[in-house]
Amino acid sequence: MSDIRHSLLRRDALSAAKEVLYHLDIYFSSQLQSAPLPPLVDKGPAELLDEFVFQAPKRLNSLQELQLLEIMCNYFQEQTKDSVRQMIFSSLFSPQGNKADDSRMNLLGKLVSMAVAVCRVPVLECAASWLQRTPVVYCVRLARALVDDYCCLVPGSVQTLKQIFSASPRFCCQFITAVTALYDLSADELIPPLDLLEVVVGWILEDPRLTLITFLNTPIATNLPIGFLELTPLTGLIRWCVKAPLACKQRKKPCLADGHGHAKAPKDPVGPERDSPLLYSQLHLSVLQVLLLLQAHLTEKNLYGRLGLILFDHMVPLVEDVNRLADELNPLNASAEIELSLDRLAQALQVAMASGALLCTRDDLRTLCSRLPHNNLLQLVISGPVQQSPHAALPPGFYPHIHTPPLGYGAVPAHPAAHPGLPTHPGHSFLSGMTFPFRPIR
Repeated sequence: MSDIRHSLLRRDALSAAKEVLYHLDIYFSSQLQSAPLPPLVDKGPAELLDEFVFQAPKRLNSLQELQLLEIMCNYFQEQTKDSVRQMIFSSLFSPQGNKADDSRMNLLGKLVSMAVAVCRVPVLECAASWLQRTPVVYCVRLARALVDDYCCLVPGSVQTLKQIFSASPRFCCQFITAVTALYDLSADELIPPLDLLEVVVGWILEDPRLTLITFLNTPIATNLPIGFLELTPLTGLIRWCVKAPLACKQRKKPCLADGHGHAKAPKDPVGPERDSPLLYSQLHLSVLQVLLLLQAHLTEKNLYGRLGLILFDHMVPLVEDVNRLADELNPLNASAEIELSLDRLAQALQVAMASGALLCTRDDLRTLCSRLPHNNLLQLVISGPVQQSPHAALPPGFYPHIHTPPLGYGAVPAHPAAHPGLPTHPGHSFLSGMTFPFRPIR
């Protein structure tokens, strides 16, 4: 490697970076031919990358940096062996915990942004794998760079981002997972931009199964690694749908400054901002539809009752956030938003448990939701025993959605073989004189 380094020092920064990429390709191609397992990057090639690729942008002008990105983009497009391509991408952009990581992440953001712009599918596929095996703290940095480029900086560029759905659905799935980890609606700047929301909702409406691509195409272990993106974006999407009514209401609450330090009342949303509630409503329906699909997939993979794709530990901070937001907002002025948020939470919990995506008991739910404001639908979900068959053992985590009558109700008599007269139908006799303990759902 020392001979290679001396020859690279005699080159200009751009050609040196291109030459390192060439040597790395030869190195990994030979390693993969001689070893059955994917090789690790030796210290020598890693040092060449840090010195001649990731430090190169400091010595390149804007045009030369663009040329470097084009060289990389073309290399991944022309490399026909996916295993080599993935290894090169991983060796280039996997965080090393050194001073070159900032340069590494900046260059990655620009490369993936270029791949979106010119629809370089091999680069997008490599980026999808990178997002799957890289700590989430780096994944959200890439997500933020792409959101800035396509949803914030250049008006109309979001159309380019929308079009990659058909080119690389796998990248779209990982991108959604990353942006839901980034935008958690905990502050105004962490509410997803409207353009981004439109992209995500549009993709999922076109094919709700998009959110399951990573899960369906990944060898699954029951113990998932901590600190990485989840197998699906479902938890993050549920967070968006449940918190959105309260977070957006709170966003409008403070008065705005008029430029002279004087307060003025906030204006009603106009134009596209009015579409935000509809988009969240469409997204919520799509998430419920995906959850209904999951039971068959979990059963097919023999993971039903063994793998919770929506972790109960992740529901705890969501419920706490909902409770905090409901307390901070004036219930008299935000009763509709609070009710909508709790309705969505109840529906998500019910369907997730019924499909086996969320593994917990109703006692866990009662404890978790005990401090939330009263909500009729949520009460139905967390209260009362569940009717279970004594003849068949149900898998762990199974949550039948049929409730027996609450305590104090009489049992419903069995239907007779024939109905002698409809006015005296015995199946409704237990309702007479009983008071239903829950308020009717509005």
